[in-house]
Amino acid sequence: MTQTAIRANETTVPVLPCADAEETLAFYQALGFRVVHKQTRPYLYLALEWSGFAVHFGRPPQGHDPARQDGGGCLVLVDEVAPYHAAFTRAMRAGYGKVLAKGLPRLTRFRPGQTRFTLIDPSGNSLIFIQRDEPAELEYGGSKELQGLARALDNARIFREFKNDDRAAFRTLSSALRRHGDSAPALDRALALATLIELATALNEQHRIPAWAGELEQIQLTDAERGRVADELRHAEDLTQWLAGHAPGTGTQNGSSQ
Repeated sequence: MTQTAIRANETTVPVLPCADAEETLAFYQALGFRVVHKQTRPYLYLALEWSGFAVHFGRPPQGHDPARQDGGGCLVLVDEVAPYHAAFTRAMRAGYGKVLAKGLPRLTRFRPGQTRFTLIDPSGNSLIFIQRDEPAELEYGGSKELQGLARALDNARIFREFKNDDRAAFRTLSSALRRHGDSAPALDRALALATLIELATALNEQHRIPAWAGELEQIQLTDAERGRVADELRHAEDLTQWLAGHAPGTGTQNGSSQ
């Protein structure tokens, strides 16, 4: 008997735990997913599709708690992640009146140049959208080619973009600014302060922003450096508008007079 050779014809579909069928369906349908199968008896099974991929759901394991956000997850590899984040942002604003940016479910925020973001559903599952040309390896702790505050900035970026850990990014950069701020180049200090302002906005610690903004105001920068810092501060403004459910870029740009 001749065996047929295996050829590359596989399709994998994640089956994630579902704590509440109706809540799961409502969330994904609000984002534009199409329900291709719905079954709740004698057992739970849901199948949804969006664009070119599918995700299925079944009964959660005993003791499953969505709040732990460890139920399941899948990677969605795409050519470019920005349009996907923009599409989910628009859908959330249309369906919920705002972007769901905290708690469950939620969409992690996105900055130009990012290569991934995460969509977390009501059951605590994570759909991680990743750009195919993303670097294969990360230098945790920050790039070894950098030193001092510059390396801490890179490490904070990794915590924020790849681990969804704003708190760790905040602690890392705050500590590095205390250690290296006096000896760091002016631009690195300014970028660190601008990044801390954005992180404080995300962490709802706005009371710390005026002091950093005042310190930033005193740093002498070239016109080109001032433009880079203004871009960073613009992320904080866009984040404020994003959390409020408004389209970014419609107000006065913070940092334009820095």
